[in-house]
Amino acid sequence: MIFNVKHVTTYTYSDMVSLCQNQARLTPMTVGHQVCHASEIHVSPAADYKEQFVDYFGNQVTVFDVPTQHNTLQVTAISTVELLPRSQDDLFNFQIPWESVRDSLRRPHNSELLNAAEYVLPSGFVQRSSAMKQFALQSFTANRAIVDACQHLMARIFNEFTFDPSFSTISTPLSEVLEHKKGVCQDFAHFAIACIRSIGLAARYVSGYIETLPPEGQEKLEGADATHAWFAVYIPNFGWLEFDPTNNLIPEKQHITLAVGRDFADVSPLKGVAFGGGEHQLQVAVDMMRMESLNM
Repeated sequence: MIFNVKHVTTYTYSDMVSLCQNQARLTPMTVGHQVCHASEIHVSPAADYKEQFVDYFGNQVTVFDVPTQHNTLQVTAISTVELLPRSQDDLFNFQIPWESVRDSLRRPHNSELLNAAEYVLPSGFVQRSSAMKQFALQSFTANRAIVDACQHLMARIFNEFTFDPSFSTISTPLSEVLEHKKGVCQDFAHFAIACIRSIGLAARYVSGYIETLPPEGQEKLEGADATHAWFAVYIPNFGWLEFDPTNNLIPEKQHITLAVGRDFADVSPLKGVAFGGGEHQLQVAVDMMRMESLNM
């Protein structure tokens, strides 16, 4: 499956901005199941300085400065991404008890385990707690296979929590998300990660896109696709297996990965500082268009 992705971010300010400096994680990753064939980022007003680097987590980062006075900043990322077929049959070869994975992460004996063990630790937006542990243990019962347990946890979040964009912000504590059982994809990903880390397993945050399909017989609206978030769990000898609790599925044909990290703070698509500007409004539009072949 090949997609042409257009991601437009527009900031509109109440006052003039004299200078802004930004980091953009808007270049899709090339990983085992995904190939980013081309990607470019356009900035308006034009950037005076623009460079790229790869961060600690392996994400492609574009940094840029806009020294021109402006009251609107628009950042457009255009990418061509191919999703490769993935067989879930291989998962049955990794149905090991979750306790075995936990014990391996406690005593990492190779570089792969050592790198994964970092994702057991708490992070800024994901704190371990007894409440998260108790919620997780309802899925991670004794000797249960790790993939089965993760799927069960994902399904419980999907069925027990309500998607409510008006409920939370990035600063809403996970304890409130659990208490009210409401939130958005970001909250559900953070919550799942907190549950998994609270029982000694490694989980990371995934930022990306999800294709939305219109009702049968209707045309797809421009900008109707969305930025999205889900989580991945480390499984020895397999790697990172992804789960989408917002939609109760293992990402395969409609998810494109932008960046990975400990939590949202590591993977924010666009962040920076602006001098001046006053109040601002943010608009984001994403289009994922299927292509029959690569047009390079």
